[in-house]
Amino acid sequence: MIRWLAPALLTLAAPAAATPRDWVNAHRADLLREYVALLALPNVATNGADIRRNADHIVQMMARRGLNPRLLESEDGQAPPLIYGEWLVPGAQRTLVLYAHYDGQPVTPADWTVTPPFEPRLFDRPGHPIPLPADPAAITDDMRLYGRSASDDKAGVMAILAAVDALRAEGAHPAFNLKIVFEGEEEAGSPHLGALLRRHRELLRSDGWIIIDGPAHQSGPPQLALGVRGDLNVELSVYGPVRPLHSGHYGNWAPNPAMMLVRLLASMKDETGRVTIPGFYDDVVPLTAAERHAIAAIPAPDAMLRRELGLGWTEGGGAPLGELIMLPSLNINGIRSADVGERSRNVIPTVATAALDLRLVLGNSPDRQVERLVQHIRRQGYEVLDRAPTMEERRRFPRIATLTRTPGYPAERTPLDHPFARSLAAALHGNGPFVLLPGLGGSLPLHVIHQELGAPSVSLGLWNYDNNQHAEDENVRIGNLMDGIATIAAVLRTG
Repeated sequence: MIRWLAPALLTLAAPAAATPRDWVNAHRADLLREYVALLALPNVATNGADIRRNADHIVQMMARRGLNPRLLESEDGQAPPLIYGEWLVPGAQRTLVLYAHYDGQPVTPADWTVTPPFEPRLFDRPGHPIPLPADPAAITDDMRLYGRSASDDKAGVMAILAAVDALRAEGAHPAFNLKIVFEGEEEAGSPHLGALLRRHRELLRSDGWIIIDGPAHQSGPPQLALGVRGDLNVELSVYGPVRPLHSGHYGNWAPNPAMMLVRLLASMKDETGRVTIPGFYDDVVPLTAAERHAIAAIPAPDAMLRRELGLGWTEGGGAPLGELIMLPSLNINGIRSADVGERSRNVIPTVATAALDLRLVLGNSPDRQVERLVQHIRRQGYEVLDRAPTMEERRRFPRIATLTRTPGYPAERTPLDHPFARSLAAALHGNGPFVLLPGLGGSLPLHVIHQELGAPSVSLGLWNYDNNQHAEDENVRIGNLMDGIATIAAVLRTG
């Protein structure tokens, strides 16, 4: 079967007196206090000092749980470390790695309406913050904890460690040798992960990786995704005059880079949202019949999401969300040129910049996709550079674009019939309803893991789908956090 929606009781052997879910419910207050302390540590991926403070804090959390933690450093010691821990089981036939990342996306504190990003607060209803209750029974499922990385992805860190607690409390052990890896720069594109995995290859040898990251399905249940899209980020700038000009004195004469940029961006997609860059879809590996069947079996959230998000239309010519996330995409993350609102001035700006992210699917090469983008920009009449232009170049070329990029990584997908995928699906099946996806719309460095270690991987999404990850007012629903801990404990117990 592709999708299981009938709940089942999680059976735990003696000497346990309670299930992991019972243990989690009895310790809600303690778990939230520990989690709030972790969320209070700033963790923007590009701030190395803050990332180190997070790593040291998490090492202490792991040491208290007897997981023998250590920091896996890069050769020069400058990259954010991987945090490693283990629970080795005598006689175990398999070794699995549970992964999460402890870094977070950048923040603009002024945009956070409920609490500053690193001052986590619990809300029992919208607009009503409350102190952390001491009584676990007073912490209800529909409460939400707000703060950067509350869901993406310190929730994964906290849930893995709490699941270890739950298993120890019942006197049980994992069904496999457990290795734990927490990464510190996933949100920066994992530029050092490959080198770290190579350097520590023997220690990290395993039969598979389980990535704890991402939302539950919009219909409610957790989702087991057997793949992810690849990703790379591009910054694109176009240029006008070397200094801002009065729009009355020079309008209709001096080229406006903001206007030039929006026209250039508009040339990249048609009115249905399909990317018009030649060759953009040429390399896509077609879905198998089994994968198409799996997508068709997924509950369709489109109508609900359109109502909730206030969307009068969606891209893709009416195709469902589950199909569209299996295609490559080009997204505008943001545009900047001069100012708006109270700071708006009557000027012709000097430069306009857009941040783009390109999501990749199986068959796409990051380098080829960027080269197709570059060639498209050249066909629009631009000289493309990888740096700001000189004055001589400004005078020589009518249109100049600067394009810089991250290295990025390709997509990765584990086949539906792979033994590792089947074993994880069986473990989840015993814990309740879940949705099985051939691939997730988001991106994780699964290709890097497979390339360097040869291990298959899957991702397990557990947090509320409306968690505002990557945006202001990020949050996690308490019921999802507690159920996620119990789900991971079930995977440890039976996986």
